[in-house]
Amino acid sequence: MTEFKEKYINPFTDYGFKRLFGEEPNKNLLLDFLNELLKEEQGVITELQYLKNENLATTELNRKAVFDLYCTNEKGEKFIVELQKTKQKFFKDRALYYSTFPIREQAITGSGWNFELKKVYTIAILDFVFDENIEQKDKFRYDVKLTEQETKRVFYDKLTFIYLEMPKFNKKVEELETRFEKWLFLLKNLHKLDRVPEKLKESIFLQLFETAEISKFSRKEYQDYENSLKYYRDLKNSIDTAKEEAKIEGRLEGRLEGRLEGRLEGRLEGQFEEKLEVAKNALKAGLPIEVIMKLTGLTENEINKQKGEI
Repeated sequence: MTEFKEKYINPFTDYGFKRLFGEEPNKNLLLDFLNELLKEEQGVITELQYLKNENLATTELNRKAVFDLYCTNEKGEKFIVELQKTKQKFFKDRALYYSTFPIREQAITGSGWNFELKKVYTIAILDFVFDENIEQKDKFRYDVKLTEQETKRVFYDKLTFIYLEMPKFNKKVEELETRFEKWLFLLKNLHKLDRVPEKLKESIFLQLFETAEISKFSRKEYQDYENSLKYYRDLKNSIDTAKEEAKIEGRLEGRLEGRLEGRLEGRLEGQFEEKLEVAKNALKAGLPIEVIMKLTGLTENEINKQKGEI
C-alpha cells in the first residue's frame, strides 16, 4: 500500500494559513470566508485591507501582540483572525488581550475625541475543543459578546469573539448545505483531498485549490511549507503521545484503584461476617441486645436477624 502524498497544503500550518488568507492576491478568499462567517452580523463586507500584524504595547512592561491575520474593512472595523493548533491554558485571556490593541489604536489625541469606537472582531479557528464544551458535541461555533446577566440582552455589540471548534465539525462533502459549511470542510480536510469534489467546484473554491496545490510551489515556497508542516506534525505527535500516555496512566490507575477497592471491600465484608458471628455467640450466651449492639456496632435489626439462624 503506497503512502498518501498530500496534493494540497494543510491550512492548520502557519505557512498554509498565511498563503490562503494572508496574501494580497488571495485577499478575496479571506473576504468570502468573513462574509459567510459574519453575514447575519455584518451584511456584506466589500473591501478588506491588511494591517501590520505586530502591535507593540504602550509601555515596555506590556507584551506585544502578534496576530496571525489583522485587517480592516471599508467601515474601519477591525478583524483579528487567529489559528490555534493546541490548547493553551489562558487562550481566552490572550484573545481578550489581543482585542485591546485594535481598541486602543482608535484613540484620537486631543480633546475632540468623543470615545466612539468601531467594531472589533476576534475570530479563533481552533484545532481543539475547550474542556467546558466537550459535552456539547454538535455545537462547534460560539459567538461571544458582553451581555446583561439577568435579561441576557447584548449590553455592548462592538466587541465580538467567535470561536470555531473544528474537531466537532464532521460533515462529509455530500452533506454540506451552505457555503459556510463548505469553508469549514475545506479548512479541516483540504490536505486530505486528492481532487476537487464536484460540490466544491465554485469559482472561489477553485481559486483556493489552485493556490493550495503544492506542485505549483517554487523551491523556496515548498521548503517554507515543509518546515511549517514539520513543526505542525511534531506538535501533533507530541500531543498525541501525551494523550496516549495519559490514557495508559489512567488505565493503570484504574486497575490499581480497582484492586485496592476490592481488597478493602473484601476486608470490610470479612469484618462484617465476624461481627455477625460474635452476635450469634452472644445471643446464645443470653446477652441483652443492647449489650451486643455496643459490643459489635451492629444495629438492632441486624442482630435480630441472627436469632432465626441460631
